[in-house]
Order: sequence, then C-alpha cells, then structure tokens
Amino acid sequence: MSTVVRPVWAGKPQPVVLLLKALAILVALTVVLFPFLMVISTSLSSAADVTAAGGYVLWPRSVTFEAYEQILSGGLVTRAILVTAAVTAAGTTISVASTVLAAWALSRPSFFQRPVLMFVLLTFLFSPGMIPLYLMVKQLGLLDSLWSLILPSAFSVFNMIVVRGFMMGIPQELVDSAKIDGAGELRILLRIILPLSRAVIAVVALFYAVGYWNSFFNAMLYIDDTSKWTLQLVLRTYVLQGSSLVEASTDSVTPPAQSIQMAVVMIAIIPILCAYPLVQRHLTKGVLTGAVKG
Repeated sequence: MSTVVRPVWAGKPQPVVLLLKALAILVALTVVLFPFLMVISTSLSSAADVTAAGGYVLWPRSVTFEAYEQILSGGLVTRAILVTAAVTAAGTTISVASTVLAAWALSRPSFFQRPVLMFVLLTFLFSPGMIPLYLMVKQLGLLDSLWSLILPSAFSVFNMIVVRGFMMGIPQELVDSAKIDGAGELRILLRIILPLSRAVIAVVALFYAVGYWNSFFNAMLYIDDTSKWTLQLVLRTYVLQGSSLVEASTDSVTPPAQSIQMAVVMIAIIPILCAYPLVQRHLTKGVLTGAVKG
C-alpha cells in the first residue's frame, strides 16, 4: 500500500507557523488601527484632553461631539461635503454608463472591434500630461466648473477592460436566443447583460466612487472658487497647513484645531468605509473573472 506524499503547501501547518502568522496579523492590525484610533479619539476629545495629551489623544477621558457639530453647522466643510457628494454621484453615474457601453461595444465581434480596441489600449502607453490636459479644460470653458472634476476622469481604460472581459465570458447562446426573439442590442444589454454583470459593475462603480471621493488634484488645478472646493482639497489645504477650519466665536467655545482637523478626516473616511462592505462579496468575482477572461 503506497503512501501519498503531500506537498509542503498542502500539509497542515505546524503550531509554530500558526503562531507566527497570528503574530504577523496582530502586528499588521496594530500598525493600521493605531493611527485610526488616534484620529477617532482626537476628533472626540475636549480641549482639556488635547492640551493634556500635547496635541493628539489616544484615548479621550471625556467624549464630546463639539468638533463635528462645529464643522457640520454650515460653512466651508459642509459646503465641501455637498460638492464632493454631488461630484461623486454624478461622476460615478457617467463613468459607469460610459464604461459599460464601451465594454459592450468592444466585446461584440465586428470588423472594427480590434482596431478600436488597440487604439483605446494605446492610452495605457501615452498619457496626455498635465499641461495639455489643463489647456484642453481651459479651451472647453470648464475652469471653475464642477464638470472639470468629472469629465477629465470620466473614463478608465482599465475598468473598461475588466468589464469587457466579464461580458465576453457570458455565453453567446443567451445573446443569440435573444436576437432570435427579435431583441436589439440595447435591449439585450439592458435585459440580459447588465443583470448578469452586477458583480463587475458594482466593483467598477466602487472604484469610480472612491476615485471621485478621494480626488483633490483636479480641484486644485481647475477650481479657484473656494465655494466649489471638494472635501479632500479642504482637508489637504487646512489640515496639512495647520490652519483653522472655523472662525473663532466669542459666544461659544471653539473646539481645538486638532479635534476639528481629525473630525474632517473621519468625515472623509466614513463613506468609503461604509461603501466597501456593500460590494465586498462582488470584489473577487468581479475583478478576477473580468481579468482572467479578458
């Protein structure tokens, strides 16, 4: 009777190996969570706690929401949140629509499919650069317009390739049967392809939404009006420079600058933290399937 010898990676790990893995995970979690805990604690700390800790608090003795109330009571930060939410919603919708339409068109067999696809892939090798892009935005009259935060980054070739690969993996028999029933290309896309592509579309939408929400460079280049600044630009400008985000008031006690800055950081992080769990189950299926079959 022969004994089957398993490879090293298929065997049961030794207790020492499991212990080392647990320690590595613990160290990684500590490195990630320690600054996050400091941000949360500082944003919820009173002026006395911040002063006692010398700037940033690891664990507040008294929890207060004065910093959040101050920045959400109107003014620069509140306006920046609304601008960022509007840009993210509109940009994600436009980007997903253009990506899906381009992916569906380039996944269909035709005479122009390969030349157009090669032309699109060339953009991976040749980037227009910052100055030509700025001149184009200026010539189009988009300076100081929220459209300058959406249109220059409305289409991603990488995301299109992922969606195209996913759509090419859908059985051709479904499309052929729909054509026999008299369905056109648009109806096939809306009734058959999109429902089957929910996973990859959810992942691509998340990529676009995170990109729009975290973007600050386009706003720094194209927006001069502070009333149209995005949250990330406000965060970069005021937090990195150490300036106060609110004006001092004689009627009420102004929270410390560190608490206000960390509160803005938390407001910028929370939407992304809430978005990831919603599409987590689609990440592996959407990205890997599209990449492998593309």
